[in-house]
Amino acid sequence: MITSNDSNTSTTKASAPLITNSLDTAVDEIIQRCGPDIRLSTPLGLGKPAQLINALYHRVKGEPTLTLKIYTALTLERPKPGSGIKGKFLGPIFKRLFDGYVGMDYIVDARADQLPDNIEVFEFFVKSGGFIGIKQIQRRTVSSNYTHIARDMIDLGTNIITQIISAKGDDLSQVSLGCNPELTLNVMRETKVKPMFVGQVNRNMPYMGNDAETDSSIFDLIIDNSDCESTLFATPNMAVGMQDYMIGLYASTLVKDGGTLQIGIGSLGDAVGYALKHRNEDNATYQKALEHIQLHERFGETVSRWGSSETFQQGLYGCSEMFVSGFLYLMKDGIVKKQVFQDIQLQAWINHHPELCVASDTGDIKVTAELFSQLQCDKVIADQLNQEELHRLQKLGLLNASCQWQDNTLHINGQQFESTNLQNPELIKAINDSGLGERLHGTCMHGGFFLGPQAFYQELRTLTPAEMKRINMTDIRYMNHLYGQEELKRQQRQHARFINTTFMAHTLGAATSDALENGQMVSGVGGQYNFVAQAHELPSARSILMIKATREKNGVVTSNIVSHYGNITIPRHLRDIFISEYGIADVRGRCDEDVIKAMLNITDSRFQNGLLEQAKQNGKIDDKYTIPAIHNNNYPQVLADNWAKINRDHPFPAFPFGTDFTEMELQIGAVLKIMAAAEGSKRALLQLTWRGYQYRGDAAEQYLIRLKLNNPQKMSEKIERYAFIGALCQYLGL
Repeated sequence: MITSNDSNTSTTKASAPLITNSLDTAVDEIIQRCGPDIRLSTPLGLGKPAQLINALYHRVKGEPTLTLKIYTALTLERPKPGSGIKGKFLGPIFKRLFDGYVGMDYIVDARADQLPDNIEVFEFFVKSGGFIGIKQIQRRTVSSNYTHIARDMIDLGTNIITQIISAKGDDLSQVSLGCNPELTLNVMRETKVKPMFVGQVNRNMPYMGNDAETDSSIFDLIIDNSDCESTLFATPNMAVGMQDYMIGLYASTLVKDGGTLQIGIGSLGDAVGYALKHRNEDNATYQKALEHIQLHERFGETVSRWGSSETFQQGLYGCSEMFVSGFLYLMKDGIVKKQVFQDIQLQAWINHHPELCVASDTGDIKVTAELFSQLQCDKVIADQLNQEELHRLQKLGLLNASCQWQDNTLHINGQQFESTNLQNPELIKAINDSGLGERLHGTCMHGGFFLGPQAFYQELRTLTPAEMKRINMTDIRYMNHLYGQEELKRQQRQHARFINTTFMAHTLGAATSDALENGQMVSGVGGQYNFVAQAHELPSARSILMIKATREKNGVVTSNIVSHYGNITIPRHLRDIFISEYGIADVRGRCDEDVIKAMLNITDSRFQNGLLEQAKQNGKIDDKYTIPAIHNNNYPQVLADNWAKINRDHPFPAFPFGTDFTEMELQIGAVLKIMAAAEGSKRALLQLTWRGYQYRGDAAEQYLIRLKLNNPQKMSEKIERYAFIGALCQYLGL
């Protein structure tokens, strides 16, 4: 292997990578290749090779002559259960979920403000709210659109890229980039000066095919050690509550059959996914739910123009930077099934024949003699079948492997054809008899990275080859913007709905999603700007930003819809659609006064008048304007009453896509929420504690044993015991 100590010099590498089972050898090789100034880039989230990075981190930490800069995003940490009753509850759960997961040592030191002087960590995106006030992370956050991160990593001098890869058994000739091909493919395809590429094998990683599968020769070094095959970090599904579901219900009405869908992780994304499932599988009660919230009376114009509430016939095409578990369940339910094709002629033709997409639950389009003939007549297939056209048709699934090009001659199942003009009846007969493929090779899900619960990873590991073929994990730029293959993307992304979340919306249509007013990074912009901008460029697309109308802390309720804020992620000139639990605000292309009116219509009514008065004082709305009666009853109790009606017709599960928690843990969690709500008031907490002290039944015993409060010794534990019993009595109605 030829090495280079100059990170700005192009490197030459052998056709096969160096394969080792020694982390020390790998670190030696990295230092030799990169020199004393190591600038390491590693993927967002799940794909970081912890054992290798930790070994390198500690080597550099112990050698002051070396420096290490780490460029990454979303470093995952094993959560700590905390103390008190919460710790007693979460401790066993975290042990069950995260035993075997190896985290990043650098983030432990960064959180403690103990990174050594010769090591710096730069994050493009962090766990939401997880690093507020953490100096060594906040000072080195990098605000960048997802499509620009690979560029920025290279511009910052990256000389090594490393990630987890997956393999099939002991064969390392072909490997998979697994959960994180999005940046690696970007760098590999675009960077003239190639960094060192290092892969660490973990066969627990689902082996993703298509663009994520690659020849191992692209790597300079591969670490294959069973000790590195640790448990993958898994994010348990969060409970989906009333606010989430109401927002998801509104969002589901804007998704058109035959369209394109992008959603993110979390309870709001799960709520949208389940609402789409409900719409498709139980449309009668879905329609009743829309009646309960007066959808058509309040927001009918927007829904009738841009959405639908009917079942899915063509299905949806998933195109999302993050392949969340909800997409997989929607695929299994036959909703995300619409296939797109990497051929602009075929894709354009398919768009004009939507009836073909209805044929099967999986979205497969069967190749028949009639289909082949129609494509030929419509000039999607060339009249002359040369070697290049043969390869194209096989790649699309129109012809099978029995069609071969040998010695400048076409052979079909052993029969030779001198004339390859498709007007030749003998050639057409041979194709129809034995040369046709079974189905068109399409994709119903494009994704850049994935992260989710263990059940999601297991589902991916057990997909059939045909199911896996429909998922293409690829370069982040393919999903997140239109540049590059733009016309093909435009043909694929029909009626696109890019659905994301924001934590603060402005009455003039701007949104705050990444940082606080003082500059503290809450999470990061990620791909939100990319999808918002893309929605404005596609003729039938819309960007939808979901927001909970209020938040509560220590008993104080605050509006998440504000007149202004000192940090903006999405500027007002890119405003589009906002959805809260109170409805839909379509503000694209509207004047400021109409934008304010629409935003007030989805604001909690406890804050509507204050925001309206501010707008009047600022001269942005008519002094005589009043909020319409149909929109000025946005109160939590009204919301709860509507929600109760909706649930009577069709109960909405707290965990629509499954849960890692036991039934008892779910019950304890609900009781702890009652306790947490009481903590804002000494009187309320005292009432719970007194109620628990007076209780003489045995309903609490099994829960107390689980929480190790069945025989408390300390006074603090005794108080926790009685407060818990009181909250349990309230929960059970005792």
